[in-house]
Amino acid sequence: MILAILQARTSSSRLPGKVLLPLVGAPMILRQIERVRRSRRIDKLVVATSDDASDDALARTLAGAGVAVHRGPLDDVMTRFLGALTAFGPAEHVVRLTGDCPLADPAVIDATIDAVMAAGADYGSNTPPDAPFPDGRTFPRGLDVECMTASALLAAAERATSVEEREHVTWALHRRPDLYRQAFLSQAADEGEVRWTVDYADDHAFVTGVYEALYRANPAFSSDDVRALLRARPDLAAFGGQRRV
Repeated sequence: MILAILQARTSSSRLPGKVLLPLVGAPMILRQIERVRRSRRIDKLVVATSDDASDDALARTLAGAGVAVHRGPLDDVMTRFLGALTAFGPAEHVVRLTGDCPLADPAVIDATIDAVMAAGADYGSNTPPDAPFPDGRTFPRGLDVECMTASALLAAAERATSVEEREHVTWALHRRPDLYRQAFLSQAADEGEVRWTVDYADDHAFVTGVYEALYRANPAFSSDDVRALLRARPDLAAFGGQRRV
């Protein structure tokens, strides 16, 4: 079984409450979940949020929409992930997603999972560390996917001693190729500096523009649909002074 764990909280320092900001009539996180649920490879999806009171509204919103929720420590995301795995597993593989990616692409999610499983890897992602592109990334920021075996995640948790390992979950997995067999997915196009993630108000305004242009005609719009839109819309292509296509 492949379990996707989407980590989310409302206490973002750069854009507080961003996961609940509106996006064509629904909270942003629910629009992202719509897209993630189109994955062919994910068997089950759970949102891992904190048990802090600041995330009560998020948990209620998710539960009201029929989305599975696991709550755990605000600052120890590793413990949240392990709790979600225990509550909603057992699983052979875990997919890590983050709640600031409303343009998440189910085809990219599936391709990343396929690459990791085909290689028999313990851990992999579509943000490889060794590639001839900035930061090893070829996909737009906001399409990030990580996939790992549940056994590798458990082993990393047992070894975790630093704040980074507890907060960032996969911090040790992608830094220890000597311990964990790795596989990474790249694409031919260099879109590593393209920004589709939501960290700031400009980012939210950008994805709102994309959704307003595409969602009503086709809720399952693809990344190629986004690219085509942006090439035809100079007002969005460099929105907020960022590279968007």
